[in-house]
Amino acid sequence: MMRSLWTAASGMKSQQLQVDTISNNLANVNTIGYKKERLEFKSLLYETMQRATTDEDGGGRPVNLQVGHGVRPIATLKNFSTGNMDMTNYPLDLAIEGKGFFAILGANEEECYTRDGSFKVSDIDGELMIVTSEGYPLLGLDDEPIYIPENVFVEDLTITEDGILQYMDEDGEMVELDNQIKIVQFSNRAGLEAVGQNLFKATLASGEPIVEAEEDLQNTSRLIQGALESSNVQVVEEMVKMIIAQRAYDINSKAIQTSDDMLAIANQLKR
Repeated sequence: MMRSLWTAASGMKSQQLQVDTISNNLANVNTIGYKKERLEFKSLLYETMQRATTDEDGGGRPVNLQVGHGVRPIATLKNFSTGNMDMTNYPLDLAIEGKGFFAILGANEEECYTRDGSFKVSDIDGELMIVTSEGYPLLGLDDEPIYIPENVFVEDLTITEDGILQYMDEDGEMVELDNQIKIVQFSNRAGLEAVGQNLFKATLASGEPIVEAEEDLQNTSRLIQGALESSNVQVVEEMVKMIIAQRAYDINSKAIQTSDDMLAIANQLKR
């Protein structure tokens, strides 16, 4: 069997996954805080048909004779560049300027992280809790959900750049809540595992979360109240990538077709 059949087939499979990745980026072009992905490839095994050799007189074969066996995808890399800031003027819409993440108490009581700052309030046993659109609580520095006092209206909340929640009392004085929004950073953001719903989980590759308020960091994040971070997907860039992937898929299919034609010619040979 001709090597080119399997080599070109690996190229078609890889380009199909490339199109899948691009399609996911385009599908999330309006997703708040979404970070675009890039697929990375790696060549497969090489078959050495003749090795480079030299003799005592300096002669011989100076290069190897090798043939590759295709390609395979090895990783999807998240691009964590900051998206555009869209002003909404809603007090619980928060955008992060910097490398930080919000800490969320996700499913199974597991701490997750997100850049999606479109928070809501949910009535839990008569108390207002700040939650995500899916109902997951936003965590404070004490690793507990953040509640709003029952005598405080959401519209009266003020959130500082450091994540401190304040409101104005009847005497016109600013009163701070007991909790502060927990913002964390990671040594290697690319190592975070996406789990859907705009959430990430920490892994061994990402390292443990670093709480900005408890560590002396050079570049701390800044919260912007009344704003949301849009997706960092560039539609034109993704369309160009899709055209390139489509052409690569097409040329690999042509290689399979050519190999099949060559096999057909060989089968038709007569003595």
